[in-house]
Amino acid sequence: MDPVLLARIQFGFTAGFHFLFPPTTLGLTVIILILETLSIKTKSESYRTVSSFLIKILAAVFVMGVATGITLEFAFGNNWSNYARVVGDVFGAPLAAEAIFAFFLESIFLGILVFGRQRASRGLYWLSSFLVFIGSHLSALWIIIANSWMQTPDGFRMEGGRAVLTDFFRAAFNPSTAVRFAHTVAAAWITGSLAAAAMAAWLILKKRSPDLAGKLLRPALGLFIVASLLQLGLGHLHSVQVARTQPEKMAAYEALWETRSGAPFTVFGIPDEKNQKVRMQLAVPGMLSWLIHFDAGATVKGLNEFPEQERPPVFLPFVSYHLMILSGLVFIGLALWGGALLIRKKAYASQAYLRLLVLALPFPYLANELGWIGAEVGRQPWAVFRVLRTADAASPVVPAGQILFTLGAFVVVYGLIAAVGMAALFRIVKKGPGLSEAGRHDG
Repeated sequence: MDPVLLARIQFGFTAGFHFLFPPTTLGLTVIILILETLSIKTKSESYRTVSSFLIKILAAVFVMGVATGITLEFAFGNNWSNYARVVGDVFGAPLAAEAIFAFFLESIFLGILVFGRQRASRGLYWLSSFLVFIGSHLSALWIIIANSWMQTPDGFRMEGGRAVLTDFFRAAFNPSTAVRFAHTVAAAWITGSLAAAAMAAWLILKKRSPDLAGKLLRPALGLFIVASLLQLGLGHLHSVQVARTQPEKMAAYEALWETRSGAPFTVFGIPDEKNQKVRMQLAVPGMLSWLIHFDAGATVKGLNEFPEQERPPVFLPFVSYHLMILSGLVFIGLALWGGALLIRKKAYASQAYLRLLVLALPFPYLANELGWIGAEVGRQPWAVFRVLRTADAASPVVPAGQILFTLGAFVVVYGLIAAVGMAALFRIVKKGPGLSEAGRHDG
């Protein structure tokens, strides 16, 4: 087998599995901060109890995220040594900054949240929840900076076959960083808030601490509603950025082979790359041009504008992109329904809606993976867009057999992590929010 393909599959598997956990972490830190704020404002032990329950979930997810993420750092020196040699001086800077300025901040104060409830003052505990929130989002920012530089590289020059950093701020805040960070954070808030809402809904349905579960459901649904509606605009802005800085990726997203004025937006279709057409296509004329340029007659570049060897594959980016959009619209519908129930004060009593929240739990994770697949596969054949090809980034001396063996090992180890981690999470959720430190609940 092709060692480059195997290396891509291995990195895709490990990165995709790891990407299940950071979005959950980001969303949960927001809700914990809200609950701790309400606890101080209302002096209610109930909010502290619910927050402590959610902190246990956060700690378990954080541990799984760390365990599955550390291997990604080593992949650049193993399967992707040429990548590290050519662009490591630039790409490594935000990864180092993430560890120094974000990860340690998040992990230290998460320790206070986990072990310091009865030892720290309310003010210090609230500050810890705020710093965990800041640390997790700073961590996401540095990772997005690194990945955005791969998508829209800036602030460097090539010297002797290596990328040399010339302007840190231009490299860090390259043309895609801001909008990709906002888009990713909104997706993470959707993920964490829907996870929390689903847990609260399940507890209410099972009549396990329903009053406390209700105190979790309200802020979780509030964040879910805000993030889902916010994502409608952020997702559009991100697509506009992609169309302007990576036009071949957008052409792949829409299976647009020929440059067209009044380009249509495909609602449904099956791309046929061999014959360069979309079968069973259902499209809105001029809508793609309008979405990108706010002009239904504007010209949008097709894939045939680019050399064949520089075009991304079409089928996987097309399917991922459109399913991600569909997921976003489903979240908006679910959010609007939840908002109407909250206004009418019937969210806790609607059995149908509570069941739907539980059933919807996997979908934000699927949407995150689809967005990541679309972004990464749509960048091909480049590891760093128009700078370094993926085929040239791989290690030249690592044989396919070794990569295949380690891929199998990762599948086994990550499977064990998933089994142990999910068992721990199920136990925490099944038990539900317990009694407060004072041994009672108050509202």
